Amino acid sequence: MSAIDSLPPLRQVISDHGLSARKSLGQNFLLDLNLTAKIARQAGDLSECDVLEIGPGPGGLTRGLLSEGARKVLAIEKDTRCMPALAEISAAYDGRLEVINGDALEIDPLAHLTPPIRVAANLPYNVGTELLVRWLTPKDWPPFWQSLTLMFQKEVAERIVAKPGSKTYGRLAILAQWRAEAKIVMHLPPGAFTPPPKVSSAVVHLTALPEPRYPADPGVLSHVVAKAFNQRRKMLRAALKGLAPDIEDRLLAAGIQPTERAEQVSLEQFCALAREVAR
Repeated sequence: MSAIDSLPPLRQVISDHGLSARKSLGQNFLLDLNLTAKIARQAGDLSECDVLEIGPGPGGLTRGLLSEGARKVLAIEKDTRCMPALAEISAAYDGRLEVINGDALEIDPLAHLTPPIRVAANLPYNVGTELLVRWLTPKDWPPFWQSLTLMFQKEVAERIVAKPGSKTYGRLAILAQWRAEAKIVMHLPPGAFTPPPKVSSAVVHLTALPEPRYPADPGVLSHVVAKAFNQRRKMLRAALKGLAPDIEDRLLAAGIQPTERAEQVSLEQFCALAREVAR
């Protein structure tokens, strides 16, 4: 493994600082710095961007982002054990790394970042989906981020890019594809991580669209989609009967047969239904 900077290999960093991965924090560390640099490159040209990273751990992806030229990296890390290792990276990269010790679900990063902003992270498994949903459902659009380059369990990644008719198509696909361009850009086997997880992983790259693909009220759309997929085996006229007394008429007005199931309905049709329900 060739070096990407003057710092020690990650195995040595983990050994020196006693950073065994903790399951309770959803930690699985990527130790191949060539691989973390490759993931960083999937985020695009970072030279004029600030980058938000969640869960840097010993700093493998952090070093990849900095070596690929990120203007600044803000890393939010819950595990206090990682602070000394991350401080060494900050010193080696002339202070282009700012580290906050805390919970990413409770911290507003925007006070520490200057646009344009991109997000790149090997997200902790236990908070990854919740963070993604928050980033996709802000009060105002466009969001604070230009793009998201995120590692998930392969199953979650496939749900994000799923198309109608597939078993993985659901709420996450609708939320992601309504306001962003989403694609899987890398696959990683369990053996790439320490400790190896039980499942494969994948990196998803999402680019924010200037405006949603189809008009709809975000709150109504989210409510309709959640209700439809909560009972995905039921026909929509049954799954959505609590939304309106004349739900069959509204489904038909949106171009949807009342006997269809949620996984058969396209994003455009869901948006049309949200507009009908909002009427």
